[in-house]
Amino acid sequence: MRIGRISKVLVQQRIMLLLLFVTTAAVLLVGRLVYLQIARNQFFQAKAIEQRIQRIPVEGRRGTIYDRNGIPLAVSVSATSVYAVPAQVENKEHTARVLSEILDLDYETVLARLNRRSASEWIKKKVSLEETQAVVQANLPGIGVVDSSERVYPYGSVAPQVLGFVGIDNQGLEGLELYYDDVLRGKPGQTVFERDAVGRRIEDGVEGYLPGAPGSDLVLTIDYYIQQVAQREVERATRETGSRLGLIVIADPKTGEILANAIYPTFDIETFADYPVQNRRNVAVTDTYEPGSTFKAVTAAIALEEGVATVNTGFFDPGYIRVSGWTIRCWNRGGHGPQSFFETLQNSCNPFYAKLGMELGSEKFYPNLIKWNFGSKMGVDFPGEVPGTVRSPDTGVPLVTWANIGFGQGLTMTPLQLLAAFGAIANNGIYSVPHYVKEIVSEDGSRGPEIPPPRRVVSEETTDILREALRSVITRGSAKRAEAPGYFVAGKTGTAQVVENGRYSHSKTVTSFAGFAPVHDPQMVALIVLWEPQGAFYGGIIAAPVFSRLTQQVMPFLGVDRKAMAEGGPWIRVPDVVGMTVEEGIRSLEEGNFEVEQIGDGTRIIGQAPEANARSERGAQVFIFTDTDYLPASTELPEPFGV
Repeated sequence: MRIGRISKVLVQQRIMLLLLFVTTAAVLLVGRLVYLQIARNQFFQAKAIEQRIQRIPVEGRRGTIYDRNGIPLAVSVSATSVYAVPAQVENKEHTARVLSEILDLDYETVLARLNRRSASEWIKKKVSLEETQAVVQANLPGIGVVDSSERVYPYGSVAPQVLGFVGIDNQGLEGLELYYDDVLRGKPGQTVFERDAVGRRIEDGVEGYLPGAPGSDLVLTIDYYIQQVAQREVERATRETGSRLGLIVIADPKTGEILANAIYPTFDIETFADYPVQNRRNVAVTDTYEPGSTFKAVTAAIALEEGVATVNTGFFDPGYIRVSGWTIRCWNRGGHGPQSFFETLQNSCNPFYAKLGMELGSEKFYPNLIKWNFGSKMGVDFPGEVPGTVRSPDTGVPLVTWANIGFGQGLTMTPLQLLAAFGAIANNGIYSVPHYVKEIVSEDGSRGPEIPPPRRVVSEETTDILREALRSVITRGSAKRAEAPGYFVAGKTGTAQVVENGRYSHSKTVTSFAGFAPVHDPQMVALIVLWEPQGAFYGGIIAAPVFSRLTQQVMPFLGVDRKAMAEGGPWIRVPDVVGMTVEEGIRSLEEGNFEVEQIGDGTRIIGQAPEANARSERGAQVFIFTDTDYLPASTELPEPFGV
């Protein structure tokens, strides 16, 4: 009996435990249902709707790119893209055949897209109006069209290496289109419709259209008209000198705004895929070179600032200088003899600037080079900027390296770094980082580009001296051909050997001219660089005349009037002698009381400086360019270069 009662109690306990467990589970289940059905009701309803909603993205219009005058250089216009919802396509073979004929696509490619197990597939983007109308009229189930945009260039291929281009998905691929992609690219919209479990559109289901928001516009610092001048001149210079590559960059020295950036060979921005990749490089930012004698202006500025040299410093040039067992020769093998400070720059005397480089040395030269942004990125608003190279004193740089740097070899820089340095000299010692964008304009207002602020790198007293010294290079020195009468040019030529396999080439050079005008109130600073010219290779012969032509064409666009030279007489017009024989041209110019210097030994004149009908003073010098090289190709190359 006792055992029976114990068993009955155990059974009752087990029943109670089971009841408690069932009750607890029921409470938890009800609580979970209440949570899901009430507390999380909106969340799961939204998830359910989202599973039934098909979204087709709609591009936002890409922002327009203007030049500084408001001329549209790159514009997005309305276009259409064709898409498919594979689950809704009833006859895939027929649909693929029709679309391939209308859109000029491969049948198998279209059919493969229609057979994919995906919510939607792009068939073709950026289709023409005629193609869009044909697709709509075909009324193919599961095939639709949505708005998109296409990049067009109203004024043709203007500064294509600067602008860059976009891809099929409206994304920036190169140039400013890439650098400012997040600014230019608009916010996407969407077309939505409700579908069933197999992806078919639900009649009377949810449908909607949200247009994309447009991107911001860019106003460039580039001047369309000045860019055309620069492009024409760089092509002419590159072709006439047989150079592998040519570059002209023009900027405002007071702001760092780049007015023109022209490269030859170039490419057509609308058919960019048809050109070599190297044609698309903006070498002003992405490539480096040894500047040669143009860099002597920077060495002179640093030497004056550090007290290593003064305007009263003299130097005797025997034609060479010995440094740690090395012999550095002047381009003039016989030397220049006794010279003043100004004359060393006028004559582009290598030994003197090698001496300055050694005297500055690692303690003074290196910190100043870094101060002038050599060996580091400047912060240009362009993708792919490289820093150039300046050897750190920590690496045990020998004395001869500082000597070589003194006259522009043994370090590398981008063309824009050198342009910025000359801009600082022109702008009373204030260094401004060159940049391509003047303003970013959005619906919320406008703002400037994010670039480092201007800063002083050298005193105004030093730049006053150096501007006069660079002016004397034009009036008395190696760059007479850069003169633009009435515009008071200042600048420096350069010719540097190309480094190949760790050694300086005896046949390949980089020739350049850097300068600004007018000297006492500079409105433009420019750099001309010609890589590997054939025949005549000195900067004073082939690069300086390009600067003269640029100055005479660009200054009127900048509102700078030509002024009479202080010592000049009454103004007269320069005759047009292009196309004449050399004898006829010289006779015409001499009858007008001009002095004539012939460049080249050809029989017909292909160019002149100053240009035809330019106002000039009586007795001024006119350069005529003939149809062959000025120097024979076999001319011996001095080592190292300097002029």
